[in-house]
Amino acid sequence: MPDATKDEQMRKVDDRMPRLEGRTALVMGAGSSGPGWGNGKATAVLFAREGAAVLCADIKEDAARETAELIRGEGGTAEYIHANAAKEEDVVRVVESAVSTFGGIDILDNNVGIAPGGGVTELDVETWDLAHDVNLKSCFLGMKHVIPVMLQKGAGTIINISSVASIRYTGVNYATYYSTKAAMNHLSRTVAAEFASRGIRVNTILPGLMKTPMVENMAHLAEAYGDGDIEEMWRRRDEQVPMGFMGDAWDVARAALFLASDESRYITGIELLVDGGVALGSP
Repeated sequence: MPDATKDEQMRKVDDRMPRLEGRTALVMGAGSSGPGWGNGKATAVLFAREGAAVLCADIKEDAARETAELIRGEGGTAEYIHANAAKEEDVVRVVESAVSTFGGIDILDNNVGIAPGGGVTELDVETWDLAHDVNLKSCFLGMKHVIPVMLQKGAGTIINISSVASIRYTGVNYATYYSTKAAMNHLSRTVAAEFASRGIRVNTILPGLMKTPMVENMAHLAEAYGDGDIEEMWRRRDEQVPMGFMGDAWDVARAALFLASDESRYITGIELLVDGGVALGSP
């Protein structure tokens, strides 16, 4: 006999309401570092398209405003706020703003990061400290101040944006990026374990070689790949991917949407690779 329960579940999926209807999302790093679609910008817009009210936070106020205005232009609900995610007082202010404006926080997307060039023998201490503040301390601060808000509801989901560079060498020397993103992975796992019984899920996305404004604006990457030639960099990065092409911000956004939604309700503490097979290595 057909499984009536499964049939009913399929009908519910087909006829579903927006996946994030009635929820509030805080996207840290919701702007884009240049024209086009960065991961945070695409994620904020996609969350809104699926029914979430979104607070767009970014150190670049104009970029945060642009994302919020895009969402409102599509009929969604969004506000923007200027914040340095590596400063605790700014993070506290952002969380308070989300609570006062929208009544709480159901989803936190930590999408802040920089990738200075340089191996361990080349980096200065100031660059090392800055990268660890921006990439890792921002993730810590976001969770530190958002989790107590989520605990009041007894539910919440956190998505931390890491990188395939956290688990393998990608051919580029940027020791701060490797170290901070690897630390983010394990921090996310341990926080997931700590709060799983209290209704909070924590997962990490590991984008691979992506075609985004951030990558395009990283001069040391263009030098490493194509002697400063952006198009040559794109070509060579495509060649590194087993699937034959780089991903883009929407690939990351769709993964974040899955982890933010009830479709992933039984998933916590994972590293979700969005990398076209880069982590598999060369065939």
